[in-house]
Amino acid sequence: MTTSETSPNATTADQPERRSTGWRDVLKALGRPRVSIMLLLGFSSGLPFLLTGNTLGFWLREGGIELATIGFLSWVGLAYSLKFLWAPIVDKVDAPVLGRMLGRRRGWMALSQLAIGAGLVGMSIVGPEGGLGLLAVFALLAAFASATQDVVVDAWRIECAASDEELGLLSAAYQLGYRAALLATDALILFLAAAIGWSGSYLAAGIAMGIGLAATLAAKEPARTELAAVAGAPTLWSLRGLFDAVVGPFIAFFRTHRELALLMLVTISLYRLPDFLMGPMANPLYVDLGLTKEAVGSVRATVGLWAAVAGVALGGISAVRLGFGPTLILGAVLGPASNIAFSVMAWTGPDIGIFATAMAIDNLSAGFAGVALVAYMSSLTSIGYTATQYALLTSFYALLGKLLKGFSGGAVEWLSSAYDLMTAYALFFLVTAAIGIPAVILCAFLDRATRRRDRLRSI
Repeated sequence: MTTSETSPNATTADQPERRSTGWRDVLKALGRPRVSIMLLLGFSSGLPFLLTGNTLGFWLREGGIELATIGFLSWVGLAYSLKFLWAPIVDKVDAPVLGRMLGRRRGWMALSQLAIGAGLVGMSIVGPEGGLGLLAVFALLAAFASATQDVVVDAWRIECAASDEELGLLSAAYQLGYRAALLATDALILFLAAAIGWSGSYLAAGIAMGIGLAATLAAKEPARTELAAVAGAPTLWSLRGLFDAVVGPFIAFFRTHRELALLMLVTISLYRLPDFLMGPMANPLYVDLGLTKEAVGSVRATVGLWAAVAGVALGGISAVRLGFGPTLILGAVLGPASNIAFSVMAWTGPDIGIFATAMAIDNLSAGFAGVALVAYMSSLTSIGYTATQYALLTSFYALLGKLLKGFSGGAVEWLSSAYDLMTAYALFFLVTAAIGIPAVILCAFLDRATRRRDRLRSI
């Protein structure tokens, strides 16, 4: 059976003390080849996410599609939460054809990137006018391939890291690239859509997946992937191999973290719940407020960009200086601030100054919380099960939120039956912010319990 020893990336009492790192160290690290490749792969991972989710909602709302329908179509994103079902294949089997040419991690990355491009091009050809069913099929293809790409990119990032410090830097680079892609598909695409239409914009996005493909070709296959593959593990297609691939990661996770394992999973599942719940209704709010695509894109590409960079950098610095636990707590506190900002915006109306403030709060808090969660989850995986365990963690992190967010449009429409539409939006965002309180409590309890466990282990 594949080794299940704890990853050197995991936080344990016998690890060396973290070196203090400042802004200059984080920016200087982008000059390292591995970190710069991680930046591009982060961009590739982030590119399809909103195009099959919130940005698609902008396109649909402008086409007159009802809020409830937009909410239900957001369930396409469940592919990201179910990726643990096929993560064992990605972990244990080479990609068809490309696996032999590029290696296991790079082969799956390249295959998924090509499939994402095909899905986005298909969406651009069909559009809402070609039928919501067919559009959803192409969106599902892009989301499925994107979820697969996330599995293998996460594994590549974790297996390439030589220390906690480098893992923090790679996580920050990943989030920086990811946030840049979100801004491109959340802001710049609005200018493009205003100029050439939504179909042309999605076609351009499909072509832009070539950035990720180029990064994959420039990357090196992690040495630890090859070592795990030849460490005496049985093949996936044998009974023992199937058990090892599917059940082994769960056993290894609970064996490593013992009594804290369940608490970790519950905390992770609630961590970004407010963000997931509000997501599908953000862009419809802009449309219903009367904000133009150019105005939204302009604020997102300026204020939003710098706030995202600041949030990611602060998250990376916090992870290195304070550790994963305290950073996780800070992220849980900052995260729901986005929802409160959107509630204020709905109540005050289409004021550009308030919109810019809301964008600054949203991007800074999301950037910080994203790095906090990614770095923490990365520290929990075991070599030999990296892709599957990380997919398990990210599935727990997203599954509940993505199930519930499908009802977000129906919730706003239900509230609008008793209040005017803007008040309904405001109340919806306020309630989703309050849902983040349990996560703050759980993060504090988990950090305290982890410190206590580590002290006992060091005795």
